[in-house]
Amino acid sequence: MKNIVQTAGREALGGFAPEFAHFNDDILFGENWNNEDIDIKMRCIITVVALMSSGITDSSLKYHLENAKNHGVTQKEVSAVITHAAFYAGWPKAWAVFNMAKEIWQVEK
Repeated sequence: MKNIVQTAGREALGGFAPEFAHFNDDILFGENWNNEDIDIKMRCIITVVALMSSGITDSSLKYHLENAKNHGVTQKEVSAVITHAAFYAGWPKAWAVFNMAKEIWQVEK
């Protein structure tokens, strides 16, 4: 597996919150995302569900949906995951995630 390298924390907050940027880039994405106990595709799915269940439908969800697609999560899989999670996380949250996922997987209706 190719190591994931993240610099967004340092780029966005390095001068303002260097410790947070370090935790984001080196711990969350560096150590956690490169841990091989679960594969990257599963990690992407878990992250999308965690963001969905928290009601986070901003650019971070978009990033992680794109990341999921780039790591092999298909439109059919993401649709099934969002539908399943909707029963536990909330129906309106699923609508929000589906609207974003449709753009990323470029599906019309």
